Amino acid sequence: MAPAEPIAADAAAPAPHFIDTPLRDATAWLAAFDRLDIPVLAATADAVEEWRANEDAVDAHLLADSMAVDPLMTLKLLRHVAMLRRDRDRDRAQSDAETATEALVMLGITPFFRDFGRQPTVEARLADQPEALAGLRKVLCRSHRAARFALGFAVHRGDHDAAQIHQAALLHDFAEMLLWAHAPTLALTLLRWQRAKPDRRSAEAQRTLLHVDLSDLQQALMKAWRLPALLVQISDDHASQQVQVRNVQLAIRLARHSAMGWDNAALPDDIDEIAVLLNLGTQPTLNLLHDLDQ
Repeated sequence: MAPAEPIAADAAAPAPHFIDTPLRDATAWLAAFDRLDIPVLAATADAVEEWRANEDAVDAHLLADSMAVDPLMTLKLLRHVAMLRRDRDRDRAQSDAETATEALVMLGITPFFRDFGRQPTVEARLADQPEALAGLRKVLCRSHRAARFALGFAVHRGDHDAAQIHQAALLHDFAEMLLWAHAPTLALTLLRWQRAKPDRRSAEAQRTLLHVDLSDLQQALMKAWRLPALLVQISDDHASQQVQVRNVQLAIRLARHSAMGWDNAALPDDIDEIAVLLNLGTQPTLNLLHDLDQ
């Protein structure tokens, strides 16, 4: 098979093109996000370049650690490896690589640097959109907290898939991240709608403004990109009866409801449900949550 085209930023790239009007339906959004590149965090792009200059000193674990806090780079890597596997084995439904480290081992260090040139960054893309960049950073911060909570819950439960659960929580809102990166005006409008009517369900607001439920779009993208089966399963909000899905859902809810502090009226219900998940009393659960949030 011919080498993959490098996934890189063009040094003389024109001004970024954004999606400024809602697309007609979920199929149109899927097609749009499927063909668009995924920008990454500037710190990740810089780290990749530093490792590129010292390729002989890097291994899969070191490289994965440098992108561990960047859900966009993690997503981009998993998608790339899954699509390569698909091209090699048309009968394979999904990728075998369930984490960034596994994806790098499967791809190889030299092929990684060959396929991933200098990466486009969200900071450069949204340089003239400071509100959108701030909005994206809030989603990233929430995702980091959710991933930390999810990992803590999984470790407490003794779940052997704790690493995958952590990754699922980190990537849980990637469709919203892509919306901020590629349709910042629409993302800001959606945020203002939700602030104006806080009782409105997020999915309802998304369907009204964007003509798509971002959760459903995300599931469709993961399946189209042949992402790992366990990641797709754990990220499915409609499969809440599964304990690993509950683990991720409750971590996401907790991160959302405690984003502005621990006095949100929804938190007592969240804590009660987390206590059931972890088989703990209320106070031990609170103690654990505050420890995880340090």
